[in-house]
Amino acid sequence: MVEKFFPGKTHPASNTNLDKGGFTSLAQAVETLRPAKPLYVLYPDIIRKTAAHFVNAFPGKALYAIKTNPEATVLDAVTAGGVEAFDVASIEEISRVKARYPAAEIYFMHPVKAPEDIRAAYFDYGVRNFVLDSKDELFKILRETDLAQDLNLFIRLALPKNDSAMIDFSSKFGASRMEAIALLRETRNVAGSLSISFHVGTQTTDAAKYAAAIAYTVDLVREAGVKIDSLNVGGGFPIAYEGDEMVCSVEECVKEIKSALKRHGWQSMPLLAEPGRVLVAKGASLVTRVELRKGETLYINDGIYGGLFDACDWLGLNYPVKAFTCDRAFDGEMQDYRIAGPTCDSLDMMQGPFSLPYDIGMGDWVVFENTGAYSAVLRSNFNGFGHADTVCVYSK
Repeated sequence: MVEKFFPGKTHPASNTNLDKGGFTSLAQAVETLRPAKPLYVLYPDIIRKTAAHFVNAFPGKALYAIKTNPEATVLDAVTAGGVEAFDVASIEEISRVKARYPAAEIYFMHPVKAPEDIRAAYFDYGVRNFVLDSKDELFKILRETDLAQDLNLFIRLALPKNDSAMIDFSSKFGASRMEAIALLRETRNVAGSLSISFHVGTQTTDAAKYAAAIAYTVDLVREAGVKIDSLNVGGGFPIAYEGDEMVCSVEECVKEIKSALKRHGWQSMPLLAEPGRVLVAKGASLVTRVELRKGETLYINDGIYGGLFDACDWLGLNYPVKAFTCDRAFDGEMQDYRIAGPTCDSLDMMQGPFSLPYDIGMGDWVVFENTGAYSAVLRSNFNGFGHADTVCVYSK
């Protein structure tokens, strides 16, 4: 996509106080700021509406996976959409949420936690919801909470490999079938409530994977011979990036979940989910500047060590892009490019292909859309290229 504007007065981008208003469009933000550094443009209204859509579609409690984007403006938009609970992985994330929303319900869903963090979560922040996938982690939780009787414990399952996911989340965490059966039996005696948790995998494009995970869970729980109090179906709800034509919707995922529960007699089972990317990805754009062009390679001022990690060659997520001109109109013809980031590392490349004007060049801007999820939190300052500014665009 091509956006056209012509230069007026140059305004260097700066760290913007997001509480003092914003712009009415992406074009206005770029034209006004003409950013020389990477610039995030947040769309709080889109995030709020997307969160509300998920809350209305999902028949249970939504826990925002704060790791996706913990920016305060993003958190406010998610909560404005009706999300009242949070999936966290660290004391830092717990502290961030509690500082802004003291009454928020916290779920400490990292399967391997530091003892000190468990104790602080329980005694300092009032956290009662913990996940585990091993006997040692169970003992750790019991020890650090002084054998508390009010623990809501989740057994995290490892699922069969999911080839429809961008990243298989059972490759690192989750109890095997036999381990999970033993854990369920042992944990049932010490938990105030006992639940199951799983994650089908990042960007799962096949909604039927949720149904398969539920069937696996039901069979496992019945073999264990214990009662569980709720089921957490995790995250994995996908969004469409460039070239993604077979991405399932939230409604399709929910349909598979509800059908599977009914089929197995679990239609009354209380549900939770951990949406992250699906809530916030479309809530931001990342504006970058072309510093040089060599044939079909564009050298820009951000890359995989900055806000574009998901576009690296080994993941290959293809962000939708658009171009803004700096001093003239593009003539409309498009071609495919690969893009190089600003660091001196040759891994800092994104093959795309990215469809942009054939006459794009130095000083023009490339805007990466759908960068509200993970982009900002994965930034590093490698080679000194970590800085990015942030502004907001609000609906008129």
